[in-house]
Amino acid sequence: MNELNSLYDLIGGETKLRALVDQFYNIMDSSPEAKDIRAYHAKSLSGSREKLFMFLSGWSGGPQLYIEKYGHPRLRMRHAPFAIGEKERDQWLWCMNKALDESGILPSVVGHLKSRFAEVADFMRNKVG
Repeated sequence: MNELNSLYDLIGGETKLRALVDQFYNIMDSSPEAKDIRAYHAKSLSGSREKLFMFLSGWSGGPQLYIEKYGHPRLRMRHAPFAIGEKERDQWLWCMNKALDESGILPSVVGHLKSRFAEVADFMRNKVG
């Protein structure tokens, strides 16, 4: 990773990050492999798209859009109403990894993101199995 640039910059800033989030939700919305995780979302994914983009912007070192609008992310608390086990984690990661593979982001950055997303997704588990 380049220490002179934030992860946000290495991803490609707002344009590439929005494209990644859009592709992630397009994959989730259209893939039978993600049916369980998709069922946790509203019929329209527009709110989820915007919240994930805003969160990832700040998480990656860009503008702190999510915190400015909603306060601290409190990821586990906000996801507590949803039963998240290995299946749900794996479906979320499958969608994100597929979106990353199709993103055109530098391979070294994609590898770093996959590793970090795997850690976060595993941290979100709140049920056995």
